[in-house]
Amino acid sequence: MIASIEPDELALVLADDTTPVQLIDVRERQEVEIVAIPQFWVLPLSESHDWVERVMMQFDRDCKTIVMCHHGIRSLHLCQWLQAQGFTDVYNVSGGIDAYAVRVDTSLPRY
Repeated sequence: MIASIEPDELALVLADDTTPVQLIDVRERQEVEIVAIPQFWVLPLSESHDWVERVMMQFDRDCKTIVMCHHGIRSLHLCQWLQAQGFTDVYNVSGGIDAYAVRVDTSLPRY
């Protein structure tokens, strides 16, 4: 079972620079050009063949890992894959960046 994190909880995580966290945005680059949260690594799901090895080598499997997309569907797929690879603390952003833009930061553009 994949845990989810609500947009308001994500805002608290982003505001806390003392707790280590890995943030992954799996949206396509064109989507990220429209709106992005700077702290996130942009790793488009469609380009996974290019970054899968890097994730396995550079990311800590025991560190809190939060994955985001537009609405929370694509990110769920990566969360499932990460868990299958032994990541122990994985969260999917509920409603994705769209929900974050609605509930937390209304200055962010929506698409």
